[in-house]
Amino acid sequence: MCRNIHTLHNFEPAASSEEVQAAALQYVRKIAGTTKPSKANQEAFDRAVAEIAHATQHLLNDLVAVRPPKNREEEAAKARARAVASGRYAA
Repeated sequence: MCRNIHTLHNFEPAASSEEVQAAALQYVRKIAGTTKPSKANQEAFDRAVAEIAHATQHLLNDLVAVRPPKNREEEAAKARARAVASGRYAA
């Protein structure tokens, strides 16, 4: 799984269209094996990003949460703490 793709479901506030688009872009980049497609592949690349973003938004709209939404700031703070504790980043 690409490390730059984050969970988007069940957060308060809900995932923005920019976050959905960014996740779709990261997914397509991973699958295509490139961050910048050639001119010959640009149209297919852009279409794939748009279609995946569209499907992702539908998925997020249709999912039912059984737990209360998570707070984005609290989850980000936990992730930063885990990264520091793992030695990935200096404190």
